[in-house]
Parts: sequence; structure tokens; C-alpha cells
Amino acid sequence: MADAGPTVRFYRFANQLKSKTGVPPGASARISPEMLRKAQAAIDEMAQDYPDWAIGQVDQLAERHKRLVFSPHARMELYKDVNRIAHDMKGQGGTFGYPLVSTIAESLYRLSTMGAKYTDEEVEIVKAHIDSIRIVLQNRERSPDSITGQRVQRALDAVIRKLR
Repeated sequence: MADAGPTVRFYRFANQLKSKTGVPPGASARISPEMLRKAQAAIDEMAQDYPDWAIGQVDQLAERHKRLVFSPHARMELYKDVNRIAHDMKGQGGTFGYPLVSTIAESLYRLSTMGAKYTDEEVEIVKAHIDSIRIVLQNRERSPDSITGQRVQRALDAVIRKLR
């Protein structure tokens, strides 16, 4: 008798997400307009303080940069930290009304992925991103289209072109 090959089994698990929301089975999972207004008000309130607490993340990035400079042997692990922080800032910038932070953090996120080269030049590009985000937050600059936003983006692009 010929070997039929491995047996394949498919398991279909019930989607537990709806039950975790507290919505009874069969009920609609709609969110009321009032709840949406309250959620938006909470985000708007947090957005006012975003630059102040985001500077803490910039300080974390600056600390990682310092270690990148003085501990070249640990760059791979440090880049993972930079990547994680940049990923968080990329999402937060858009959520709290700072798309310019998102733009710069997105660039830093891409730079710090597994394709990173870990060179001294690249470490300086990391620094340019950190400095750019710090300037944007200190000036509470939101828009990539503003004069300041365009200047920051041009300066960052120039550093990247020069060092690559």
C-alpha cells in the first residue's frame, strides 16, 4: 500500500475577540457616538502634553545613540532598541497630531531595521534623526508642510545624502 503522506488537520477556533469586549453573543458591537466623542476628547487632551512626554523618548534615543558611538560591538542590539522606540513614535506622532514626528520617526525606523549597516556614518544619521525630532517637539511643530517642517526635512535629507 502506498504511503499517503502526512496527515493534515485543520483546527477552527472560535473568534474570542468579540467576547472579550463584553458584548453579548448576537448583539451589535457598535460604539456609540458619545463614546467616540469621549475617546476623542481624551486623545485631544493627551495631544496637548505629547511634546513634553515624547521628549522622554527622544532622551532614550539619545542615550542609545551615545552607546552606539562608544560600544560599536553592541550596535545590533542597540539598533533594535532604536527601531522599537522609532516605531512607537511613528504611531504616536500621527495619533497626537504631530505628523512631522511620524515622518522623521518613520525614516529612523526604516534606517534601523535588520538591513542596517551599523557603520559610524549610519550612527551619525541616527543622531540627525534624533536631533530633528527634538527640534520638532521643542518647537511644537506639527506639519511637514510648514516652513520649519520643510527646513528640518531638507536638513535631514542633506545629512543622509552626505553620509551615505
